[in-house]
Amino acid sequence: MTDFSKILEKAKELEVKMKESQENIKKIKVEGISGSNSVKVILDGEGEMQKIEISDEVLKEDKSIIEDLIVAAHNNAKLQLKSKTSEEISKATGGFGIPGFKWPL
Repeated sequence: MTDFSKILEKAKELEVKMKESQENIKKIKVEGISGSNSVKVILDGEGEMQKIEISDEVLKEDKSIIEDLIVAAHNNAKLQLKSKTSEEISKATGGFGIPGFKWPL
């Protein structure tokens, strides 16, 4: 039979670690780029765009090209943010074990 006091202890430990992770995630900044660094988008840990940089050379391009480069840079930043967020969550949950409980894979 599983010792429920150990399960509760581990759950409280996980809760503390997850709260720390949430705070760390908020501090993350990622930079997405496209067009050989001609467009850069910076997102915070909550996915909010903090800054966009567009090179003077790109501004000479057609509007549709600029729009595509912005979308590509934003998507690149979101991909990086997803990766960094996953890493942070893994730090909190890594090695976490509850006696008699198996995490679904």
